[in-house]
Amino acid sequence: MVECPDLFPVAEPGAEEGLDHAPRTGTGVRHVLKLSATDTFQDYYAVGRYNDTTDTFEPEDDGDDCQSWRRLDYGHVYASKSFFDARKNRRVLWAWANETDSQADDVAKGWSGVQIFPRKVWLDNDGKQLRQWPIEEIETLRSRKVGLLGTVVNSGGVNEIVGVAGTQADVEVVFEIPALEGAESFEPNWLLDPQRLCGEKGASVPGGIGPFGLLVMASDDLQEHTAVFFRVFRHHDKYRVLMCTDLSRSTTRAGVYKPPYGAFVDMDIEAHGGIVSLRTLVDHSVVESFGGGGRTCITARVYPEHAENGNSHLYVFNNGTGAVKVAKLEAYELATATVNVGDDGLIQPSSMRRGEAYKVWGLVLFVPWPSCQISAGLGPLQCKVLREINQVFI
Repeated sequence: MVECPDLFPVAEPGAEEGLDHAPRTGTGVRHVLKLSATDTFQDYYAVGRYNDTTDTFEPEDDGDDCQSWRRLDYGHVYASKSFFDARKNRRVLWAWANETDSQADDVAKGWSGVQIFPRKVWLDNDGKQLRQWPIEEIETLRSRKVGLLGTVVNSGGVNEIVGVAGTQADVEVVFEIPALEGAESFEPNWLLDPQRLCGEKGASVPGGIGPFGLLVMASDDLQEHTAVFFRVFRHHDKYRVLMCTDLSRSTTRAGVYKPPYGAFVDMDIEAHGGIVSLRTLVDHSVVESFGGGGRTCITARVYPEHAENGNSHLYVFNNGTGAVKVAKLEAYELATATVNVGDDGLIQPSSMRRGEAYKVWGLVLFVPWPSCQISAGLGPLQCKVLREINQVFI
């Protein structure tokens, strides 16, 4: 069974502007159909054509079984919905990430589930996949900044990103691989289950090119950390890039769900000069990562014990045989968003009147109360999706 369907038009491949309503059938405008599958708890999408005369959608390449389609996020995300932002001419997507610790923890906190950072979405140049990127308003939360330029991370290297607190951070890094020839050989059956492959070849397993990437929400002694990384494999005369989020050492707490997450980044790294980018947003228990310019996205929930009483750290690491160059790295601390909160630190939805605004990250959400409940950890009333909300950016 599926739920939370979302059908929307997209501009021509590579064009980042959004579309509100597509022209009539026959103009060649592509549509995206997104479905949330209740048995896998994942969101899938296909690019195709919508016929408004017959009210039918036909995927271009992915078939009729939605679970064979691409996923919006290869981590812990569900029940996404999008809207068209006419003011900035873009399509914005929001989604839900529930908890992965225990129900007892939910009761103790008094809430369960969060909304991910809002994302701008558009059709990639290849016309087959969506690109996703945090909306530009997130950058208004950036404060302290540190950077690296041209740093080489040798085999086994772990370099701390000093000067930025790691519990709320925004890190953008561009990796350059000096020589692709050192890539491991690729087994074709690995295409069937990249998540399992990430589990078998985690961040601690040395490889040819990779694993290399970031360690986030890391303790002083690195006993707790979440690794977000790439591996590069050679497949015939091409190269495949695997992106993973490894939660195996994210916490020493018992009873926490810590699966591997992973997907292949659909890009030609050789044509890109051996360069692949990674952006990771850290907001306490939420780690959202965007690989290859937003071609592959992975969201995870993490619950490190050290974060309750100490600081978290950020690192660049390389556990591959060959060296990796950090062509550019910019890391920022993120300030806390201003929201309508009560003395208990929670959103007060019951205090809102019809047409009043809920403000966060520079967004104004006009809430037609009581037809919708503000959800996902923002107050005592939760729902999976923000429904029937008129959303306007300031």
